[in-house]
Amino acid sequence: MSLDLMLISLFGSLATYLLAKRNRFDGIRASTSLSIIAYLFFYTVQWDVALYSLVFFGSTFVGMSAPKRFGIYTQVIAAVLFSVLFENLVPFIKDYGGALGLSAFFSVCVCHLGILLGAPRSIKVDK
Repeated sequence: MSLDLMLISLFGSLATYLLAKRNRFDGIRASTSLSIIAYLFFYTVQWDVALYSLVFFGSTFVGMSAPKRFGIYTQVIAAVLFSVLFENLVPFIKDYGGALGLSAFFSVCVCHLGILLGAPRSIKVDK
């Protein structure tokens, strides 16, 4: 498990989650604008642009999936799950796109099932 992918995933998920709560932003606008900014940042600093921008983009799926149902702690858990699942699913799935979507779906689904089965809800951040 790589720490850099986990940190990028945490930042992408939480930034999207918090930005989607603003007046002029919804989940889709927050995801696209942050993904473009992140891509330009990774391109400028010459880090592994393809991998890091994909992980950031996938983590924005987690951030926009349930901003009304999840709190900050649940978003953190879902983002960490996303990075772990992404790293483990990439070797088995042909393209990155399938691994991104499947990892985001599973991470949000596991957190939501945890809440339905009685896990305590995390603190929600208001506008």
